[in-house]
Amino acid sequence: MLTSLAEAAARPRPAYRSFRATVARVERLTPHFTRVTFAGDELAEFGTAGFDQRVKVVLPLAGSGFAHFPADEDWYRAWRELPAERRNPFRTYTVRAVRPAEREVDIDFVGHGDGGPASAWALQAAPGDDILLIGPDELSEGRTIGIDWRPGDVETVLLAGDETAAPAICAILESLPADAQGAALIEIPSPDDRLEVRAPSGVDVRWLPRTSPGARHGERLIPAVRDRVARTCRLRECATAADAASRAALEPTGPGPGPDVDAASDAVLWDVPEGTSLDGDCYAWLAGEASVITTLRRFLVKEAGLDRRQVAFMGYWRLGRAELD
Repeated sequence: MLTSLAEAAARPRPAYRSFRATVARVERLTPHFTRVTFAGDELAEFGTAGFDQRVKVVLPLAGSGFAHFPADEDWYRAWRELPAERRNPFRTYTVRAVRPAEREVDIDFVGHGDGGPASAWALQAAPGDDILLIGPDELSEGRTIGIDWRPGDVETVLLAGDETAAPAICAILESLPADAQGAALIEIPSPDDRLEVRAPSGVDVRWLPRTSPGARHGERLIPAVRDRVARTCRLRECATAADAASRAALEPTGPGPGPDVDAASDAVLWDVPEGTSLDGDCYAWLAGEASVITTLRRFLVKEAGLDRRQVAFMGYWRLGRAELD
């Protein structure tokens, strides 16, 4: 028994683990954004690495709560092996703020009309509701796992995404050094969905409301990125490429999900350069609806000449598809 205890004590702490918490506060920030503050003694050790670090929000099952959710380190494998009716649904989010001294974590939920379990839960959440977070352990050597923001030593940064990427972009902006230069372009459902964010004075933050509730995703973001790159990023022939390229090429040619996306594939489009990026003039971080993000990445790499090692792109969701667990 003593040997087992010693071995357990010497075993490295997992980079990610489960944290039990309850809802402390619910704040409706805008028509489409809701901030939920979670509290609990276990959150004193919740990781605080910042940027776009990902966590899982595990939702309770009706009647059984979290009774069947695996508690060990290999929780995902065990979860997959459970009968479907015993699998708690979960979704991936970016932590908006962590306050270890207060044992609190903020997560901003976006309601985008998909009827998903997480957005539905957030709309009904109330103080005292139980929740389970899978997140970084502040005492683990792997506490920075799940961060895709890896700019290296660059002169300017470009962040671009839709409302699902807005919490991550805001967290990145507030983690940047005071002398950072660049732009953050964020497409949102309506003018009333602008969020308050503290950004370095040298980073231009632009909120881009879509023209109508049924407008196509990317209608504001794609031209805004092209214009920004043409005007400010010192890339190989980028201004010439952006001016010469037809914007019509970015428009969908049919009812499908958009250019560069395989509608039959379940794969979420995600490509983040390993380690730090190639140092250079500009680094781009793109996240949101998959077809829009791949279109932007294609423009930056193929037309504007940005090295692909300086572009991180993440398809957070796919138009017409529910989020995959």
